[in-house]
Amino acid sequence: QVQLVESGGGLVQAGGSLRLSCAPSGGISTINAMGWSRQASGKQRELVATVTSSGSTNYADSVKGRFTISRDNAKNTVYLQMNSLKPEDTAVYYCNAVILPAQTMGVPRKYWGQGTQVTVSS
Repeated sequence: QVQLVESGGGLVQAGGSLRLSCAPSGGISTINAMGWSRQASGKQRELVATVTSSGSTNYADSVKGRFTISRDNAKNTVYLQMNSLKPEDTAVYYCNAVILPAQTMGVPRKYWGQGTQVTVSS
């Protein structure tokens, strides 16, 4: 059973930085795109950033220039470096990845982590 395990959330003052990490547990055959989304209280979940297996990235306009997504394919890990954090970045951050588990037939599908809270105080 594949699960995505996130770490690195917490409380930080405005202007500060945090680094989120996410890696799957369980056997993996292939991982395609990986990414982060977030959901603030009372709002819909929104895309933050994605990175393909070849390293191409995409960002929400609200985080461009402040957040950097990266991945270590050897470790099957995706990172989100968040700098110049603002109170409006406060949300639960969810990792996602398109995975084909080991010893599984079929097409890869998207898995989600359980989320990690990021709180930015003003």
